[in-house]
Amino acid sequence: MKQQGAHPEDTEGTPDASSRPDTAKEPGGAHRDVAHIDEVEGDEPLLPARVHRPSDLMRLVGGVLAVVVLLAIAAFAHGTTSGLEQDINKGTGQAPDLLIKIAGLASSIAILLVPVAFAIERLIKRDGLRIADGVLAAVLAHGVTLATDLWVARAAPDSIQDALTQPSPGDIHALTDPVHGYLAPVIAYMTAVGMSRRPRWRAVLWVVLLLDAFSMLVTGYTTPFSIILTVLIGWTVAYGTLYAVGSPNVRPTGRTLMAGLRTVGFRPVTASREETADAAEGGDRGRRYFVTLEDGPPLDVTVVDREQQAQGFFYRAWRNLALRGFATRRSLQSLRQALEQEALLAYAAIAAGANAPKLIATSELGPDAVMLVYEHTGGRTLDSLDDDEITDELLRDTWHQVKALQSRRIAHRRLVGDAIVVDRSGTVILTDLRGGEIAAGDLLLRMDVSQLLVTLGLRVGAERAVASALSVLGPDAVADCLPMLQPIALSRSTRATLRRLARERAEREREAVLEASRHSRPPRAHEADDSRPVVLDKAGKKAVRAEQRAEKRAIDEALDEAREEDMLSQIRQEVLRIRPQAPVEPARLERVRPRTLISLIAGAIGAYFLLTQLTHIEFGPLISNAEWGWVAAAVLFSALSYVAAAMALLGFVPERVPFLRTVAAQVAGSFVKIVAPAAVGGVALNTRFLQRAGVRPGLAVASVGASQLFGLGCHILMLLAFGYLTGTEKTPSLSPSRTVIGGLLTVAVLVLVVTSVPFLRKFVVTRVRSLFAGVVPRMLDVLQRPQKLVTGIGGMLLLTACFVMCLDASIRAFGDESTSVSIAGVAVVFLAGNALGSAAPTPGGVGAVEATLTVGLIAVGLPKEVAAPAVLLFRLLTLWLPVLPGWLAFNHLTRKAAL
Repeated sequence: MKQQGAHPEDTEGTPDASSRPDTAKEPGGAHRDVAHIDEVEGDEPLLPARVHRPSDLMRLVGGVLAVVVLLAIAAFAHGTTSGLEQDINKGTGQAPDLLIKIAGLASSIAILLVPVAFAIERLIKRDGLRIADGVLAAVLAHGVTLATDLWVARAAPDSIQDALTQPSPGDIHALTDPVHGYLAPVIAYMTAVGMSRRPRWRAVLWVVLLLDAFSMLVTGYTTPFSIILTVLIGWTVAYGTLYAVGSPNVRPTGRTLMAGLRTVGFRPVTASREETADAAEGGDRGRRYFVTLEDGPPLDVTVVDREQQAQGFFYRAWRNLALRGFATRRSLQSLRQALEQEALLAYAAIAAGANAPKLIATSELGPDAVMLVYEHTGGRTLDSLDDDEITDELLRDTWHQVKALQSRRIAHRRLVGDAIVVDRSGTVILTDLRGGEIAAGDLLLRMDVSQLLVTLGLRVGAERAVASALSVLGPDAVADCLPMLQPIALSRSTRATLRRLARERAEREREAVLEASRHSRPPRAHEADDSRPVVLDKAGKKAVRAEQRAEKRAIDEALDEAREEDMLSQIRQEVLRIRPQAPVEPARLERVRPRTLISLIAGAIGAYFLLTQLTHIEFGPLISNAEWGWVAAAVLFSALSYVAAAMALLGFVPERVPFLRTVAAQVAGSFVKIVAPAAVGGVALNTRFLQRAGVRPGLAVASVGASQLFGLGCHILMLLAFGYLTGTEKTPSLSPSRTVIGGLLTVAVLVLVVTSVPFLRKFVVTRVRSLFAGVVPRMLDVLQRPQKLVTGIGGMLLLTACFVMCLDASIRAFGDESTSVSIAGVAVVFLAGNALGSAAPTPGGVGAVEATLTVGLIAVGLPKEVAAPAVLLFRLLTLWLPVLPGWLAFNHLTRKAAL
């Protein structure tokens, strides 16, 4: 037996060894030593000393949002804040002067004495870690108050400064502090040490804080908004500190469990921790123990504590947001609610006639944990059984238990392999009922059926799983579950298993295709070991094309033979054999689809960047001075760039893809790149588009990679060529050829740095390898189709020409003959700006491109008064204005299943 390690925990209200006698009576009255009873058999993992609580993170986020809202109110509701301050000052001005002085003196003394007294009390009880956390939070809060004071005094808007400060009573030329330098640390300390969980200390401290705030308000040393901001800062910093360093772990150990069992009338002898495979489900199912008693059968005990319950909180919160209410369960329950729900479901399941563990006792284990005591069931889970042990009779028995639950409208909600236990006599027992529902609707009951079908299908195959369900539930009940047979309706562990099997199927298909490709490719006469080039005649070219067609047919046949149906499709087919008219359209379980949420977030980000760009522009002079003929030319070149982009992509795709739909995809890319770096969004969108157009995933990635590789080569060559041409011109201020050389040297230095750092080198190699996997074979396929190659390279050159001409037209729209710049100079500036925009991590290269283009145009001799509006017009036409049509094209292609 192994004794539990000690943990820093608050022992108030928690039974432990120090609160129990050292001896216990035997049934005959004799006393015996019980020290060994407090030990737990087996190697129970030691609990971590500190835990990061999701509730602390949520309070941190809430505090930050509250601070933002408060500052927004102070900034935009100046009249309201001024009136509120006047009303408060008028009311407090009538307070007796003696009362004010007494309150100020008492609060000034007590606000320091109360935290010190609490620290002494905690140190006496050997809880120094909490005091350390409180001191750290107080120090950080003091630093935040100093930074806030500095920001309000030097950089904050006047309305915020007026709301948080006022003339100091002692010196009318000085202002009061926006945040109290001592009050915020005290609040942070109070929150971090957990005084809010001790009613007496909490009441004393809040009285002191209110007295101090009252005296400060009456004497004119603060404002109401300053007090509220002080409280929020202290509160937010405290929870941020607790989440960062972790809170002391107060989870009960095995010793606490043994003491708790004695408080409810049991006399435990030993307890051993049972490992449960619930990590995939979020780990919120509690710890389980097997307990032996002096005078009775053994017990199964489940311990649920706040930390265990909080695990998987963010996953459950996302499920509650994404799915409709009937498909989810509460993301956060109190321990009392969890205890009552599990007890109710245990009693209800047995009353319905189902085999479920019998609950015989419940109890609290202090303020942060509860335990549920069940009769020991024994047996093994379905996951641990061998395939030959899962008989048809066992499958039917499992369905009978589910049928019994559903007859009383009870939904299990987690019918996975480790929730189905088979005891020594072969009886099926349904465990893990704490996540279930009583009075469940039809949809939840159908979700249980679909979940169990998949669980059993993964073990015995779809045919046996469906046959056992039909024999017990009947064809109608099984057919009604088909709309629920979708991944989103299944448990987390089941979805993970389906994804793993899908990857294995894809790998087998890939191996079959590669094997077929190797066997179908005969040795060619022109592929000799001699490195001399071989010139093929017409007959030789025909033979090569015939070999390629034969290889393609062999690959297609191998792919068809290797293709396997997933488990959900197999179950649907088995059910449809019995009920061909059964509904198969998936039910709408999602409240918010991930793609819809991403679109909304992307639209919000795009709107934010657009508004920030447009707020600094004076449109009156800009419009009055523009040459509208050149503006129209710039619009035309911008529109033509999407046609060129489609040509550049299709030139590296040997398969037939609709041209107009490809142009629409490039227009949709103008929306995608506003919410993602330019080098990432376009690649992902084009790859997805080609896959939806019928191109195999590997070939789609290879086509986009080949296009990107050719584009990079063309970009570098054009930059060198135009840089040389510009350098030969007599520019008055700067030789761009030196700029090009400096840029190339900078790139070379960056490449050396990346290759010398192992982490960066591995990161870049991994990304490049995944992007250009299969690019070389794809390029060889394109080289055998000169027309395609000309289309691709021509599209790239046309794309660059369109952007250069658009920028040149934008310059001419605001300039004249005296401020003209050569096409070569404009091309160098655009190519440099485009390269920097692709490398910049901002969406669409916002900020980096504008700065590069403006500085570059000024460097080649363009006045600033012309360069700035020209760059603005160019970016409006190529980045901002296409966002709306891009969004429309993106949604249209999505509805047409083209993206």
